[in-house]
Amino acid sequence: MSLVKLTIKGISYSQTQNGAYALILNEVDGERKLPIVIGAFEAQSIAIALEKEIKPPRPLTHDLFKSFADRFDIVVKQVIIHKLVDGVFYSSIICERDKIEEIIDARTSDAIALALRFNAPIFTYKNILDKAGIYLSINPSENAENQENDDILSTPETFEQEDVVAPSDSYSGYSLKELYQKLDEAVQNEDYEKAAKIRDEISKKES
Repeated sequence: MSLVKLTIKGISYSQTQNGAYALILNEVDGERKLPIVIGAFEAQSIAIALEKEIKPPRPLTHDLFKSFADRFDIVVKQVIIHKLVDGVFYSSIICERDKIEEIIDARTSDAIALALRFNAPIFTYKNILDKAGIYLSINPSENAENQENDDILSTPETFEQEDVVAPSDSYSGYSLKELYQKLDEAVQNEDYEKAAKIRDEISKKES
């Protein structure tokens, strides 16, 4: 299976889940977005790593891991989002020490927070992006209007949730045609967290 390189487009606050955020990943050589719902603590850690000007007074958990790894000559080489099951993304951290490579299972939000601190690339498999990726097309005239939604949040609240897309039971009664219409509306409104839930309901109906 071929790997697809991803970059971080931004973090947006969940409009339906208190304390949850949508991490938006973007394929490097394409237009698809991969939205992943994460907790507030992980959103804060990722935002701080992105906004390199921000330095917390005491190390966050991911900063501590980076210091620990540096002390013992452990390098994070890359992160791979390798599986998607029932709306949950599974990731692996590829580490190296003394030219010996190890693969460590991790939550996707933790893996990405560490990848940023090690300047390590983030990948997923093409079949995952084919299944979960969302296309976003914005007219040039709408760019300025939607710019606020693309900004990185640097001061999220600090309590934790898993990397689980919220249950999509509220969409179970819709037909595939209706779901695709709602998906288009959510993407146009840049409500990625809602789009992720609709996307998962579509995957269930098509499987």
